[in-house]
Amino acid sequence: MKKEDLSDLRAEFDEFVKNSCSTADCSGTEGADKEDEEPAPQFVDALKSKLLAPAISGVYLSRLDIKRIAEAIGESLPIKERGNMIKALFRHTTKKEYLKEAFCEINKHINGRILIYQELGEAFVDAKPIFDDYINKAKKTMKMFEHIIEDFEEIEPSEDPMFI
Repeated sequence: MKKEDLSDLRAEFDEFVKNSCSTADCSGTEGADKEDEEPAPQFVDALKSKLLAPAISGVYLSRLDIKRIAEAIGESLPIKERGNMIKALFRHTTKKEYLKEAFCEINKHINGRILIYQELGEAFVDAKPIFDDYINKAKKTMKMFEHIIEDFEEIEPSEDPMFI
C-alpha cells in the first residue's frame, strides 16, 4: 500500500466522521436510558458486585444468561450491560416470592456451571483444585441468595403514598 493511499484513506475517514457524527450523536450517551438511573433496592449493588465477578461468584453469567433468567420468571429485559440488566431485573422488587423465583433461576444456571466444572475436573485431574475452588465459590454465592431473601422486607402499597 502506498503512502498516498493511506493519507487519502485517512482524509476520507476524517471527512466521514466530521459529516456523520456531531458531538451530540457520538457522545456515547444515546444508549443510556433514564431507567438506568432510577434507584434500585439496596441489595442490588452488592448483588451486582458479587454475582457478576467470576473471581467472587465462581461463575460467569453472560447477558444472554441474564435475559434467559428474566424470561423464565416472566420478565422482558433488553440486552444491555450486565450490571444494568441485573439492576433492571430487581429494580421493582416488592415481594419475597419474586426474589425466590429469580434466585431459583439463577441457581439453575449456577448449578449448570458446577456440573461443567465437575466434568472438567474429572477430565483434567491436574486442574481439579482450580475447578473445586470455583465450585466452592459458586455454592457460597447460592447461600448469599438465601440471606438476601431472609433479610428482604416486603413493601406493601398503602393508600397514602406519603405515609411512612
